[in-house]
Amino acid sequence: MKVEATAYGDRKVFSVSAFNRGIATWLQRLPTVWVEGEVTELKRHVRWQSVFFTLKDPGDGSCLGVSMPRGQFDGLRLELADGDRVHAYGRPELYAARGEFRLRALSLERFGLGDHLAALERLKTKLAAEGLFTAERKRPLPVWPRAIGLVTGNDAAAKRDVLTGIQTRFPPAHVVVAETYVQGPRAAAAIVDALRRLCEVPGLDVVVVARGGGSFEDLLPFSDERLVRAIAGCPVAVVSAVGHEQDTPLCDLAADVRASTPTAAARLVVPDLGELRERLDRARAGLERGARRSLDVHAQRLAHAHERLWRAPALLVERRASGLEQAAGRLRALSPKATLNRGYAIVRAGEAIVRSAAAVESGDPIDIEVSDGRFGARVD
Repeated sequence: MKVEATAYGDRKVFSVSAFNRGIATWLQRLPTVWVEGEVTELKRHVRWQSVFFTLKDPGDGSCLGVSMPRGQFDGLRLELADGDRVHAYGRPELYAARGEFRLRALSLERFGLGDHLAALERLKTKLAAEGLFTAERKRPLPVWPRAIGLVTGNDAAAKRDVLTGIQTRFPPAHVVVAETYVQGPRAAAAIVDALRRLCEVPGLDVVVVARGGGSFEDLLPFSDERLVRAIAGCPVAVVSAVGHEQDTPLCDLAADVRASTPTAAARLVVPDLGELRERLDRARAGLERGARRSLDVHAQRLAHAHERLWRAPALLVERRASGLEQAAGRLRALSPKATLNRGYAIVRAGEAIVRSAAAVESGDPIDIEVSDGRFGARVD
């Protein structure tokens, strides 16, 4: 939109909106720049499209408002907090609606860490291409480790957290501690050597590499290529418990399991003895209930069998009597008496039964049997 002034005689007057738009248009011609300062008043919200903060010059207190698209800010994973010094790369702009001047940031780097971050990103890409971070090569942790190795600093809080957590959860656990440097230029090589020595311990099943929180520079040894490769090639499972939840050194990606804190690592490597006892108690109670149910079932079956055996002779006699009665009924139905009872008679000539009129002649004596007796007769 073209910015135009309104003429009042020989005077040209810009409206506030036109003036702001004009300044905003002019600022867009300026090149992108790097600005250094301390982060203050960091504001973000899940519903906002941008993240807002102020860059403060620690020398004279000068301030500059900064906005950055939330997706780009989150993608950098810098975990910035008030007081952090950064280099912001962006373009100056004016929010015309409110006349607010600010820097629209396109990228951010912690002050003094830009080169380190770039190098780490290159190393991360290289190792990922070799497959050191793939999920397929991750090994499960042993359920009942015979021996647990712990690589940590001397008198470090991380060491106390891991040992206390393990001893609280599972007092019989056997822990082999290898104390070493965990900070400074000699730390990476020292940790690799401690890891190698631990893996020579007979019966070792898992190793915990632990260090408490610290600055980015403090945690740099745990992103050293030598240590990352040593963890990836370790013959036993490795748990990385370095820094806090927001810290992600490269050793976390190469380890078989990442623990958010050293205390969480203790919960991962050993079972809880109290929970095991509760599970055993529940299993014992379940076995007892199962045995009682089995005994009850067998007792019921035995009682039923006893009842059947006790009733078997009577049932057999009853069945046999019923069979005899049925046979007697059939015999009675087939008996000649039954036929005689229906009004028929048996005629005999001597001992032979007369079955035809031709079998006798007139005057022959015959014997007639009816249902209630016999009598004689003569053929007419």
